[in-house]
Amino acid sequence: MKELMKKRQQTFRTQCVKYSRYVLNDHFVLFMLIFIGFLAVQYSQFLQDLPKDTSLIRWSLMIGLLLLVPIGSIATYLEKPDALFLLVKEEEVKRYIKGQAKKSFVFWFLIQSFVLLLFVPLLLATGLDKLAIVAYILVLGVAKGAVFSWKEARFYQDGNLNWTLAIARENARKQLILRFFALFTTVKGITNSVKRRAYLDGFLGLLPKTHGNTWLHLYMRSFLRNGDLFSMTLRLLALSILAIIFIPQPLVVIALVALLNYLVIFQLLGLYSAFDYQPLTLLFPMKKGSKKAGLNKTIQLVMGMITVIEGGIGLVFISDKVLLLGLLAYTVALILLYLPFKMARLVDESR
Repeated sequence: MKELMKKRQQTFRTQCVKYSRYVLNDHFVLFMLIFIGFLAVQYSQFLQDLPKDTSLIRWSLMIGLLLLVPIGSIATYLEKPDALFLLVKEEEVKRYIKGQAKKSFVFWFLIQSFVLLLFVPLLLATGLDKLAIVAYILVLGVAKGAVFSWKEARFYQDGNLNWTLAIARENARKQLILRFFALFTTVKGITNSVKRRAYLDGFLGLLPKTHGNTWLHLYMRSFLRNGDLFSMTLRLLALSILAIIFIPQPLVVIALVALLNYLVIFQLLGLYSAFDYQPLTLLFPMKKGSKKAGLNKTIQLVMGMITVIEGGIGLVFISDKVLLLGLLAYTVALILLYLPFKMARLVDESR
């Protein structure tokens, strides 16, 4: 049992290491180093310019850090066939899950403690003494232990292992990790769900119903009903909006929103293969290159709406309008220059 699970763990880690090359490339690492350095400088200046009454900051921070407690999941590396082939070894699997729950708790407790340590200077600056901070970290650790015990208990039903739930949780954990890598490169093994979202049908009705827009309709329908891509696009847009509203430094906002817009375009390129499973699309009386043109129109339409939203909110919250114009120009350049270049490399132009 241990050898089997260790082999699966090693296989998944090898897969993650392979994809991490595309995440930790030279440009991204350079950007992150500059960004982290800038945040460190701003953090230092913020500590020096705290208001006289820091009680609101202290309590807001202590309450906000409670959000760290539920973060984390138990890595079991269970797979669908295990419900049949490992059923006779259920007791051994239970002991294995118990051990994995402890290891996962230790890992996520260390991550949580590291994040808390980053805020220790701010907590000290707000008047909280060292003993209280240590007690606070330990209390959050105990709370995380209780959360992981609850997560482990959910794997069981009437004393027996709930194979369906345990396998589904592990699959969701792996999918979450793979979707992160999918922000930067094409990842194998990602499964997409479909959601009807009938309330968005009215938007599809606004698109011109012409022969040349066949692929535009198909791709837009696929985008709006994609359970993961649509929600991920909304999350990235929400992060951009929150950054524009709450980050006071215009340069940081522009850099962050520019990165998020790039990630949106990269994700939308995955729509190209959405209908590869449907061979009847080969019978469409469409010109060569119409599929590529349809995807291009779809991405331009989505990015156009995102740009309008970001621009409108930016007019209110970004003081430096020149930087805002620079962001809009950057997004337009992504659409008009980067998008065709990327599609030429990723898209098979035989259709």
